[in-house]
Amino acid sequence: MKIKVLGGSTSKKSINKIWASYVAGLFDEGQVEVLDLNDYKMPIYDEDYEQEHGVPFEAIKLIEKLQEGELLVISLSEHNGSYTAAFKNTFDWLSRVESKFFKGIRVFLMATSPGSRGGIGVLEAARARFPIHGADIVGQFSLPFFDENFKFEKGLINQQLKDRLFEEVNNIKHLFK
Repeated sequence: MKIKVLGGSTSKKSINKIWASYVAGLFDEGQVEVLDLNDYKMPIYDEDYEQEHGVPFEAIKLIEKLQEGELLVISLSEHNGSYTAAFKNTFDWLSRVESKFFKGIRVFLMATSPGSRGGIGVLEAARARFPIHGADIVGQFSLPFFDENFKFEKGLINQQLKDRLFEEVNNIKHLFK
C-alpha cells in the first residue's frame, strides 16, 4: 500500500505532522512518504493572481504526489475552529487545478491539539468539505491533549485512545485486502 502523509501546518514542530507520521507507521505493510506543506509554498490565492500568472506549479506537483498514493493519512491543525491559513490556501489552489483533486484517494482524517477538543472543529470542516473534492474518508480520529497522550519514545500512551486508534487502523487495513 502506498501511503502519503500530510500534516496540515507549516510549523517546523508541527504536532500534526508528527502524529500523522506516527500513525502512518502503524500500517506496517505500507510504503510511507511524508509530504511537507513547506515544500509546496504558494502565494495567497487570488483570482487576479491566477488570471495573470496561472496556477502555481507547486499545486500541480502536490496533486500528483497525493494521487500517487492509495491512502492519505492527514492530521489537520486547528486555528480558530478550522484549517490553518497555510492549509486553506493550499486547498484553495489545489481546487483550482482540479475540483476533485482527492478523487480515488482514501483518506484517514485526523487532528490533534494540546487542548481537550483535539481539533474537532477542523475535523468537522474537513469531513464536510473533503468528499466534495472526491475524498473517500475511510476513518477519522481525534487526539486531545497531545503532550499528555503522546510521547516521542513510546508513541500513544493512553490505552483507551490507543485501542480506538488501532481499531481504526485495522478497519482501514481490511479495505486494502
